[in-house]
Amino acid sequence: MRKTLAVGVAAGALVALAGIAPANAATDVAQLSVLHAVPGLTVDVYVNGDLTLDNFEPGDLAGPLELPAGTYTVAITASDAADASSPAIGPVDLPLEAGKNYTAAAHLDAAGAPTATLFTNDISTVGAGEGRLTVRHVAAAPAVDILAGGAPVITNLSNPDESLLTLPAGTVSASVAATGTTDPVIGPADVNVAEGTNTIVYAWGSLTDNNLALAVQTVGGLHSNPDGVPAGSAGLVATNQPADNSGWLLGGAALALLLGVGAVALYGTRRAEARR
Repeated sequence: MRKTLAVGVAAGALVALAGIAPANAATDVAQLSVLHAVPGLTVDVYVNGDLTLDNFEPGDLAGPLELPAGTYTVAITASDAADASSPAIGPVDLPLEAGKNYTAAAHLDAAGAPTATLFTNDISTVGAGEGRLTVRHVAAAPAVDILAGGAPVITNLSNPDESLLTLPAGTVSASVAATGTTDPVIGPADVNVAEGTNTIVYAWGSLTDNNLALAVQTVGGLHSNPDGVPAGSAGLVATNQPADNSGWLLGGAALALLLGVGAVALYGTRRAEARR
């Protein structure tokens, strides 16, 4: 359900065709959100050879946006590179399937090297009064246990794995501790598991650098119209948070404007090809 990608790979895909797909064609598009969870690393992102994201900074979180299904070729360069001719990572292809909901997390691997993982978010329905809790380990840290009320509810979770729980809707006091211990390295933090929602918690950052944090994303509508693609929202509720991320919505809007003309042209080409 996940594919390892280059750092920040989905950032370029996020802005290509942002907001172009019609709202009544949700099942014909993919939903994509992007979390940049690499402390201290600022990158430029190129899609199909064009600069689409300049100076994408740690802690930025964008989406969800609707994207036509397809494959996007992405190259990652050092910040302020002149072009994509000498990428630090890539180019790589990012395939998105219609009707699915994704989050791409640029993060550190367990040893502290930059990497990224494309997660497919579970948008299957839940029962009345229930919510889904997804926990993802994307931090430079050993395996961890997730504690609720001081007791482990998820054990031995390694980078970049995830674990899912179906819970009664309510607020969970969650902590992250090294596997086999109960001394938190993150938290405790209150996480609201809302009814009909997939609440996704990311443990990110670096244990060695003492900047571990939690990011929380929500994907709602899990017991609503089955013909739609559930959307979501995201935000940080972290301890030891490396950066202020209050501007991520503005950043996403700027990116959409940056590629607006190219997005319309590409979407028109796809529509023309579909009519043939």
